[in-house]
Amino acid sequence: MPVLDPVALLLRTAFQHLVTDANAEAGVARIQELTGQVCPDHVLHQALADCLRDGLIHEPIRLPAGALHCHWRLELTARGVVVARGLLPTDEA
Repeated sequence: MPVLDPVALLLRTAFQHLVTDANAEAGVARIQELTGQVCPDHVLHQALADCLRDGLIHEPIRLPAGALHCHWRLELTARGVVVARGLLPTDEA
């Protein structure tokens, strides 16, 4: 599998998997596990910031109603779904 651009990697992963974890470091590790891509953590953290800035993902750190602590979740916005679909091979979209 060719190495994807980190933003594309995040968008495709969020489109195809539910990624929720205790914190950002665990979430990034889970993304690497799911994709099999070797990418430095700081590169994925920057890609997350870029996706958030561009309105492609929701804020990943959440405190759900009634929860005692925050959790981390990679979730696409409606715009992110459109962009992610464009990154998939036509048989997966």
